[in-house]
Amino acid sequence: MAETAPELIAVMGKRARAAAARLAAMTSAEKSRALLAAAQAIRADADAIIAANARDMAAAEANGLSGALLDRLRLDAGRVESTAAGVEAVARLADPVGDVIERVERPNGLVLTRVRIPIGVIGIIYESRPNVTADAGALAAMSGNAAILRGGSEAVHSNRAIHAALARGLEAGGMPADAVQLVPTTDRAAVGAMLTAEGLIDMVVPRGGKSLVARVQSEARVPVLAHLDGINHTFIDRAADPVMARDLALNAKMRRTGICGATETLLIDRGFADPLPVLSALADAGCELRGDGEIQAIEPRTLPAECGDWDTEYLDAILSVKLVDGVDDAMAHIARHGSHHTDAIVTEDEATAERFLARVDSAIVMWNASTQFADGGEFGLGAEIGISTGRLHARGPVALEGLTTYKWVVRGTGQARP
Repeated sequence: MAETAPELIAVMGKRARAAAARLAAMTSAEKSRALLAAAQAIRADADAIIAANARDMAAAEANGLSGALLDRLRLDAGRVESTAAGVEAVARLADPVGDVIERVERPNGLVLTRVRIPIGVIGIIYESRPNVTADAGALAAMSGNAAILRGGSEAVHSNRAIHAALARGLEAGGMPADAVQLVPTTDRAAVGAMLTAEGLIDMVVPRGGKSLVARVQSEARVPVLAHLDGINHTFIDRAADPVMARDLALNAKMRRTGICGATETLLIDRGFADPLPVLSALADAGCELRGDGEIQAIEPRTLPAECGDWDTEYLDAILSVKLVDGVDDAMAHIARHGSHHTDAIVTEDEATAERFLARVDSAIVMWNASTQFADGGEFGLGAEIGISTGRLHARGPVALEGLTTYKWVVRGTGQARP
């Protein structure tokens, strides 16, 4: 009789727990060596990975996936190499495990240290992007955690091919075979089983659309590190450099429209001298603009915006545009409609910029930079397991340090409490 989803996850969880105990005892050099072997295995399997991805792409196109989602799914030689290079980058990062966060010597002679340790077993549930299989697995392993990965059905063949290479390389490099496991079924019941696997999975990280994250947060009985949607804003202040404003708005929206760091709403100060070059550059690049009558009067190619546009993560070449009355009005709009992911200001006025950076309550706030830099690799973290938009444990791009917790170590010389 076939295993039920809870039975499957229970078996995987027990194997992951055993692997986590071994991983926690590995040295930084040992973990790094295994990841370098995994990167080479991914390179060696590049043709097989691309062939598997072609099967997923054909199915996705037949099912009518949007251009942005197809872009997320697509793998070619360059992207496979980037995936392998990302695993290598993680292997070369400073290992946070064992770091002493704090050391205190009490008057009675007790010495207390707060030491960084792995979380244990991490479940990662993700959609569309097959490179997450390698990124998440590498980050979990380097931080001493075992990982149970559950990818989306649209990338099933790609995920299996990448995981096969990753697992083979890790084991050849000296890690336990169960350090990174991939859930073998696309049955949605497996997600539910992961979310209720108390005692087997220590933390769940969802990476995907709003419906996935909402389900995880609703059903989870284990802690969740939430990666919510990226309703990101770029605000062009009245003191913005016009050329910089045009170039950053264009890059923030159009460089890659399907990533979570893409700008979805452009806010322009009414005091900004000439919005037309900014809007025209976007429209000329193929971006569909949506705005009210004021924006339509400036750029006639603008379509009417509806109320829901301000709360939409398009992940496509669509951009909501609005005129606002200064930085306070911009911040109020972001507070009402943003998702606390990434928001940017373009201005030459340092005081205005600092006000924006201090007041906007997002995981990432930027000054004179494209929101597309919202990425763990660009932050020097090697890769990321996601961008946390919550307020507890970790925020922004979550990499090695965000996958650790700590314990107190107390050293005495025979002290008894009076």
